[in-house]
Amino acid sequence: MAEKAVVLLSGGLDSATVLAIAKTQGYEVYALTVDYGQRHGREIDCARSQGRAQQVTEHRIIRVELPSKHSSVLTGPGDVPTAQPHLPTPTIPPTYVPARNTILLSLALAWAESLGAEDIFIGATAVDYSGYPDCRGAFIEAFENLANLATKAATQDGKKFHIHAPLLHLPKHKIIKRGKELGVDFAQTSSCYDPDERGRACGRCDSCALRLKGFKQAGLTDPLQYA
Repeated sequence: MAEKAVVLLSGGLDSATVLAIAKTQGYEVYALTVDYGQRHGREIDCARSQGRAQQVTEHRIIRVELPSKHSSVLTGPGDVPTAQPHLPTPTIPPTYVPARNTILLSLALAWAESLGAEDIFIGATAVDYSGYPDCRGAFIEAFENLANLATKAATQDGKKFHIHAPLLHLPKHKIIKRGKELGVDFAQTSSCYDPDERGRACGRCDSCALRLKGFKQAGLTDPLQYA
C-alpha cells in the first residue's frame, strides 16, 4: 500500500509541479488548498483543475479568515506593486502575508496526523522568490522539527514527519522544465497576484515577471492569457 502524503496545492505552477512530483514518487496524495481571502482567487479554480487532472485521492479546499488580512496587499487594500529588479538583499514586499506558510503547514500537519501520514509537500522555493522569510530552507527545517515535537503521532506513536520542499533550490525555469516533463498542464495554473475580473494575469507583478522570465529561459511559451 502506498504511503500517504498531504500536498499543499495553491493552484500556482510551483505547487502543481510539486503535486506531480509527489505522485511520481508513488505517494497516495491528499491535496489541501486554503482560501485565505487572497485577491488572486483564480488560483483556487486552478487548484481544483489540478486536483482532478492529477487524480488525487482527496482534495480539500478550506476557508480560513486570517486575523492579519489587512496586513498584506494580497488580502487587503492597497495596490500590488509592479515587478522591480531584485536587490542583493531584497526587502520583504507588501505582498508578504503574515505567517502564511506557517499557517498552511500547520493545517497540512493536522490533516496528515489524522490520516496517519508522515509526509507533507510544499512548493516553497528560495531561489526565485520575493524575499519571503517563510520560503527559506531554515524555515522548512524548523517547521519539521516543530512537527516532531508538537504532535501525538511523533511523541507517542513513533511517527516521524518529513516536510518536503523539492523545489527549494531550483530556479523558475528548471521548475517549469520539471513540470513539463511530468505532464503538468500549466494552462491550468495561475501565478498572478493581481488578475483582472476575467482571471487574466496582469503581466506586471513580481510573480508574473518571474513566471514569464522562467518560461523564456526554459525555451517554452507560457500558455496563460495575459491582460
